Amino acid sequence: MNPTISTPVPQVLDTRVKVSNVQQLMALAVKGLVPMFDAQSQLFCDRLVHTQEDLVRVGLSRRYTIMTLLGLRKFESNQAQTPFDTTAIYRSFVRDLDWIGGIGDLGLTIWLSAEFDPDGLDTILQKYPLNSAMSRFRDARVHSTTELAWFLAGLAHAAQTSTKRAASLTDLAVEVFRRLGENQGKSGFFGHLSRNKSAAGYARGTIGSFADQVYPIYAMARLSKVLSVDEPCGPIAQCAAAICRAQGNLGQWWWLYHSITGRVLSRYPVYSVHQHGMAPMALFAQETVTGQNFRANIFRGLSWVYGSNELNVDLRNEMGLIWRCILPKLKFTKYWHTAINLIKAPDNNSPVGPLTVLHEDRPYELGWLLFSFAEFREDHQNHPVPRNA
Repeated sequence: MNPTISTPVPQVLDTRVKVSNVQQLMALAVKGLVPMFDAQSQLFCDRLVHTQEDLVRVGLSRRYTIMTLLGLRKFESNQAQTPFDTTAIYRSFVRDLDWIGGIGDLGLTIWLSAEFDPDGLDTILQKYPLNSAMSRFRDARVHSTTELAWFLAGLAHAAQTSTKRAASLTDLAVEVFRRLGENQGKSGFFGHLSRNKSAAGYARGTIGSFADQVYPIYAMARLSKVLSVDEPCGPIAQCAAAICRAQGNLGQWWWLYHSITGRVLSRYPVYSVHQHGMAPMALFAQETVTGQNFRANIFRGLSWVYGSNELNVDLRNEMGLIWRCILPKLKFTKYWHTAINLIKAPDNNSPVGPLTVLHEDRPYELGWLLFSFAEFREDHQNHPVPRNA
């Protein structure tokens, strides 16, 4: 079995070629999700690993199932059919919500229900009343950035389902927005959690992953659009500009950032989902409310997936997978560089040793790819524009 596409990929790729192939990339993602689905449990797996013998499905993930369903739903609504009965998968999923253990899980579940069954939201909110959500869950109490962003995104999508629901959710959504904003440093980057809510926050509050940047951008953009408020636009624009200034020469979206100084603390791993899914999701969303256009950054990031990367390797797979990341062969490298860069100004061209590809894929990665590009088409200049533009 040949694990990679055999077509030679030049080191420098024409961005217009990448844009014109977005439809093919989404078709590839749908194909790749098929072996990740477990029909018996009606859930998607945690990851699909390429071994010497075969592809091995490992574990099940309810959180990844939500993200994958969101991507499939948006793709089906805007593009074409898929081999999945997404409505049946959703109905099976919401029969058991006892797995919800945090504000992030609740937010994602609300988001999912808002897309598949807005009327069913009331059942979820009866089981998990929102008036106590911010005190009930630990990730809310420590103001965990990614999880608060998921919750805010859920509230925003729920508010979009009806005027009455929007009115009932506005105060809570504004409270979550403001708590989330407290985690944003003067550089524009978000730290991982509140610096004054826990010992972990004191140590890690100024360090934020790429996920800690993109999910707040997306959630705040949805809030701004749904409630027609301008307050989120400033933080959104600041963070979007910060991640784009930090983007690598080959389009890499780096892994860790310092929220106060704006330093890139750790470049690797560079994850494919950041390149083809999460960065586009955030930057397209912010464009709708701030008017900032970072599409050149988005498609430079896509080119990295197509082969314009450190290893000149096309990370797409003929089976529909996109290999997870490029990372240092030496496991301690990323921790060492993070520690060093906390002390001194980082050199983003410093060597990190030999690099390798991690040959696995996760369903949410393909789900976010579909979610990010499903509403986009190509105009005569090969630049994507919203269908409703």
